[in-house]
Amino acid sequence: MTFTTVTKTSTQRLALALTLGAALVGGLTACVPLVVGGAAVVGVGMVATDRRSSGAQLDDQGIELRAAARVRDIANDNMYVSVTSYNRQVLLTGAVGSDADRRRVEEEVGRIVNVRSVVNELTVGSSSTFQDRSNDLYVTGKVKASLLDAKDIFANSFKVVTERGTVYLMGIATRRETDRATEITRGVTGVLKVVRVVEIVSEADLAAAQAANQAAAQRGGQGPAPVTSASPSTPSAPSSSSRVPLPPMEPLPASGATTSPIR
Repeated sequence: MTFTTVTKTSTQRLALALTLGAALVGGLTACVPLVVGGAAVVGVGMVATDRRSSGAQLDDQGIELRAAARVRDIANDNMYVSVTSYNRQVLLTGAVGSDADRRRVEEEVGRIVNVRSVVNELTVGSSSTFQDRSNDLYVTGKVKASLLDAKDIFANSFKVVTERGTVYLMGIATRRETDRATEITRGVTGVLKVVRVVEIVSEADLAAAQAANQAAAQRGGQGPAPVTSASPSTPSAPSSSSRVPLPPMEPLPASGATTSPIR
């Protein structure tokens, strides 16, 4: 086993992540029915380093806000739902009281403008406790810090969501990056399982997008070019009502997510 020394910088990053997590926990109560995934808070720096197009980032904000409103309309005492959108793909986590509620939430969110697909990871049963959510925020902070400290992947390629010890990795990344991020996440204390909800792109697609971003920066362009899959067998998704073209996306597995249990 290889041991590494935690640098002052990594410690500061972890402290920052945990401080933000603690602030969020302070606003949670046992009866909160819905959590929005966080895309609504996007700074200028994040827009510039995100692999999503600026249009996709804005769409993700809108999707999460609309989803929050729709879930509130159908919420009941046995429903605790977290909605996270990344590149117009929505992840549903949390718990509901019945299979009917589970299907209804998915149907309502799936009808929102710009949503390409819904990965429904809602469970039927009791909602997470305040302690569960506190632990999940703590684990999320540690995973984010670990990804930031890794020198061989781009941490901003991934969004991290944790639900009762299960960590969901969302993003746009190559197969190598996805496998490496999974490996790092598995090594974090408190992680019970890793589920990958990642849009896989080839190294060539990624290199082409990065070259386009650099060219745009030299021309004074704003924001990165979208990373897309150039597979000729994958049709382009129709344009949304916001007139932002949807990039092609490789079909998701039949289950909608790839589960990688801890060994």
